[in-house]
Amino acid sequence: MRVSFHTLGCKVNQYETEAMAEEFRAAGHTVVGEDDKADVYVVNTCTVTNLASRKSRQFIRRKQTQDPDCIVVVTGCYAQTDPEKVAEIEGVNIICGTNEREGLVERVEAYAKARESVPAAVEKHILSYEDLGEYVSSGIITGASERTRAYIKIQEGCNRFCSYCIIPYARGPVRSRDKAEIIEEAKTLIAGGYKELVLTGINTALYGQEEAAGKTGGQKADDAFPLNGLLREINAIEGDFRIRLSSLEPAVVNADMVKLLLDIDKLCHHLHLSIQSGSDRVLGAMNRPYTRNQYLDIVKVLKEADPDYGISTDIIAGFPGETEDDFADSLDIIEKAGFCRVHAFNYSVRPGTAAEKMEGHVPPAVRKERTERLGAAGDKAAEEFCCGLTGKTRRVLTEEPAQDGRYMTGYTDNYVKVFLPAEGLETNEFYDAMLTGLMDGGMSGIVKK
Repeated sequence: MRVSFHTLGCKVNQYETEAMAEEFRAAGHTVVGEDDKADVYVVNTCTVTNLASRKSRQFIRRKQTQDPDCIVVVTGCYAQTDPEKVAEIEGVNIICGTNEREGLVERVEAYAKARESVPAAVEKHILSYEDLGEYVSSGIITGASERTRAYIKIQEGCNRFCSYCIIPYARGPVRSRDKAEIIEEAKTLIAGGYKELVLTGINTALYGQEEAAGKTGGQKADDAFPLNGLLREINAIEGDFRIRLSSLEPAVVNADMVKLLLDIDKLCHHLHLSIQSGSDRVLGAMNRPYTRNQYLDIVKVLKEADPDYGISTDIIAGFPGETEDDFADSLDIIEKAGFCRVHAFNYSVRPGTAAEKMEGHVPPAVRKERTERLGAAGDKAAEEFCCGLTGKTRRVLTEEPAQDGRYMTGYTDNYVKVFLPAEGLETNEFYDAMLTGLMDGGMSGIVKK
């Protein structure tokens, strides 16, 4: 069978799509592009916001319209949290939750065979939150759709229950992947030519910190920061590559923990630290267990180690009860932290969360206007961050040609897109480049000979 995938949402979903694709290939099926005609369409959904859920529904319908005879498989977070709504979408055949992808190939094969003789009903394979208790391994991933970077999933689930967030209900409690399997996958990907490994998870900082497990993933129960140990083992693997963390949660780590990471030489000088609000009052209502000053303490540690350390973040506009003063605190922290990138989100009501029942919901028009102001402040901060790099040299990993082949683009370790004159350059190579000025949302540069 010809199998096509479409992935919505986060890096974890991207990793899991790669894992499913490898399983179908191993079973003798052909994986084709998402716009190609296929016998099976697998849609890996997201539900982090109302918009994500809506996009998931739209794409499922589009796939079914393209080829009404295909088998449509819906998996991911939206399938886990709203399987009944997914089942109502015309043309959906198989629904798999976030912990039920194992055996998907066999399920699809059996479904295809069964419907040759009788009309097949919608199959639903969903474990309840209480049953999402173990990390289900997808085996070792040997490749990735990107040519230079590969994602490695190290953990699943979250136990923090921020008051606005549906994801713990979609992903279940914290479960960590076996360390030996992570190391084996890292070595396999490095041997395959990948030069950037991105460690990802639902809450990456919680790796190895299961509350009830005692020991998990090969980690010692008394290790306060198991992720640090894992990073050091990956760092010790031979080869010219770099490591990037997809994110760290300030709800889990503090300045002292982050300081432990600074001497890991292959770890990129970039962290995504989601602050979500600059207001202590709103952070409390969000069930985020830190203050703005504690967050800025982490920023201070990173900037003292490298003034050009790249810090990106997420900020929510219009959380229930957010006043103009609270919002002003969010604008202020963008300026104080010196972010390299800001992702501004309009607060989205998620049914079943604590925030849904809070008083003082901000009108949609106000939320929209605040989101736009956050976005503008974030763009200004990103431009100032890039301007501060002018005349400085950073190591760039090249990815692909741009602008009719005149430039080769890539990213610095601190997460700035760089345009280099393409002549004589190869993709998937490291180059030391002097950054010369702003260009198309990133910077221009010259390779140092």
